[in-house]
Amino acid sequence: MVKVGGVFVCLLIVAMDVTAGILGIQAEVAQNKVNHMRLWIFECRDPSHDAFMLGLIAGVLLVLAHVISNLLGGCMCICSQDEFSKASPNRQLSLACLLFSWIILAVGLSMLVIGTMSNNKSKASCGFTHHHFLSIGGILCFVHGLFCVAYYVSSTAATQDEKYGGHA
Repeated sequence: MVKVGGVFVCLLIVAMDVTAGILGIQAEVAQNKVNHMRLWIFECRDPSHDAFMLGLIAGVLLVLAHVISNLLGGCMCICSQDEFSKASPNRQLSLACLLFSWIILAVGLSMLVIGTMSNNKSKASCGFTHHHFLSIGGILCFVHGLFCVAYYVSSTAATQDEKYGGHA
């Protein structure tokens, strides 16, 4: 029964991250459909309500997938280098995947927020281009899904190893 639940959690995380990635890329497409004028690194363009909504939903799904993987994956606390070197390979992999998932969340969510906020205005705006931020954030959602699933699986395996003394 635990394996079926684990598969469901992995599929849920992947589905949320893939959906967030697709929405981020679609937000970029919607943003490129509005009128704009570009001069080197400056551009003037009308905001896109569709791009704003798609980017907002993508960001929410990215955060929800991260929260689910972290809550259900458990806490793998390692406080020192010595403790890390003595930890099981599953526990070390779990910590590495957790670290990478947090980094990817920070960068991907930042990209989605910057791209989304550039479409939050009620009138045309001029300034630095926010070109490709939404699509880069969307692509990072896919990568985030991989690391979150790897974290969940390795964390669950490390917990099982500790519970059954390495004979799981």
